[in-house]
This record gives sequence, C-alpha cells and structure tokens, in this order.
Amino acid sequence: MPGRPGASGAPRIAVVGDVITDVVAMLSGPLATGSDTAAGIRFSGGGQAANTAAWLAGQGAAVTLVAAVGDDETGRDRVAELTRIGVDCAVERHEGYPTGTVIVLTHGGERTMVSQRGANLRLTARHVEAALAVAPDVGHLHLSAYTLLDVGSRGAGLRALAVARERGLTVSVDAASAAPLRRVGGSFLTWVRDVDLLLVNTDEATVLAGGLDPAAQGRALTSVAHRVVVKRGAAGAVWVERGGRVETAPAPGVAVVDVTGAGDAFAAGLLTAWLAGADPRAALARAGDLGALAVTTVGARPGA
Repeated sequence: MPGRPGASGAPRIAVVGDVITDVVAMLSGPLATGSDTAAGIRFSGGGQAANTAAWLAGQGAAVTLVAAVGDDETGRDRVAELTRIGVDCAVERHEGYPTGTVIVLTHGGERTMVSQRGANLRLTARHVEAALAVAPDVGHLHLSAYTLLDVGSRGAGLRALAVARERGLTVSVDAASAAPLRRVGGSFLTWVRDVDLLLVNTDEATVLAGGLDPAAQGRALTSVAHRVVVKRGAAGAVWVERGGRVETAPAPGVAVVDVTGAGDAFAAGLLTAWLAGADPRAALARAGDLGALAVTTVGARPGA
C-alpha cells in the first residue's frame, strides 16, 4: 500500500466528509408524538467522516480530515476536540453558515436522526484538492457518501474521488444512509464505480442491490466496487470480493447502550486492519470489535 504508515501500520488516511454536533437523546420509552418523552440528553461531536477519523486516530492511524464547518464557536469546538485526539484537520470555515447539527433519538437499539447539514453543504472541490495536495503521504482516501448525496457538496466528493484516482490511492466509500441513496437512484453507483471498498449497511444494500440475502447483495455490488462489506449490526458482517471470495463474521455479543457511531467505528477498524495487510476475516473481526466497543457507550466517538 502507498503512503507513510502511522502507528497502526496503515498508510495515512484522508477522510473526506462531514463534521456535526450530535444532540443525543436517550429516550426512556417510545417517542410520544405530540407530547412529552423523558430522555437523557447529551451534546457531543458527530458526523460520519469526523467520527471515522476519530476512531482511526484512536487506533494510532495517521489521519487527515477534510471537511467544512461554520465560522462559529461550535465549529471551533468540533475542530479542537478532533485535534486533541490526534486528527489532522484540514477544515474550511464558512461565515454565515452554521456548523452541522443532528438530533439523534435512540431507544431500544434503534436511532432516528433529524439533520441540519449546515456548513457541510459548503465543502468545495477546490478545498478538497488543496487539502490533499499538501498531504503527500496519504495512501488511502475514505469518503463519506453524505458528501456525494448532498447536491451542495457533491462536486467536492467527486473531486476527492478523481484526485484519488490521479494519485493512485486506494479508495473506500461508506454509503451513508438509505433515504438519500434512494433519492439519487442509480447515479450513486456511477459515482463510486471501481472504488476498492464499498461499505453498506443492510438498508443501504437493499436500496442499491434489492432484497437479496447479504452475500448476494455483495456479489451484485461487486459489479461496481472491487470489494463490498455488508454491515448487518448484531447479525455480523459479510465481505465479498469481485473475484468471488466471500467471508462472514459474527458480531460480538455486547449490551447495547447507544448505536450512534457504531458503523463509523466499524469502518475505522476495518480500514486500519485491511490497509495494514490483514486478510478479510481478520479485518472483519477487528471491525466488529471496534463497532461493539462503540455501542457500549453513549456518543459516536472513542471515549465520548
């Protein structure tokens, strides 16, 4: 693999995508629509790309986050906390736009998100290109598909993929969310064609490949990506390669406290293991362990 390795043995990873403030509400029971529901409420850093970068840094990986925030106190706080845990932040600030915020409602192992994308929509192709240009030791690009799924930031996501191709980087894409994938339709698969690794959860896989079993979904999606990982939550995960190899892994049995950020932790574990040379089974095991760690605490980041 190209690039200078971090402490984990993997090359430096550039993560492109969103920075968010999460307002996590741990509901005491089902949401009483139109009335009151008691909850424990916590403010913390979030955003798929920022979370993945944080979990990567927590494993000792060299990681650069390329993103956008508002020119506000919240944005400065989000960047400061990422910097403290070892993430190199190449973040552009946009005056007049708030740093993104997501209200996360969690109950019974499920989560519902209400999003204000804010400054994430202002991420520019020019900033992405400039940030990658001053990071010559990057060997891998990881893209949060939210960047592609939002029309305002789509140019930045497409430019990130183009620069990665030009520089010969390996590339992974996290499909992000089923509802926006459904809205953009088949265009998404065109945008991510020939990436090295595509990560999808069960709902995203169904949107992109239909209601097949996970291995069949993965095989269908290898017409687009060289490798596909279908994340199945408590049911584990499936790795499928274009050449036909299929590996499955169970999920560790743990008591679930909050699933926010679990997929981001899973992605970080998978990437550090795979980029350091682990085989698919070992990479899935590391990903599952980190995802399990994430669900045992409140918040989307290590030590949140």
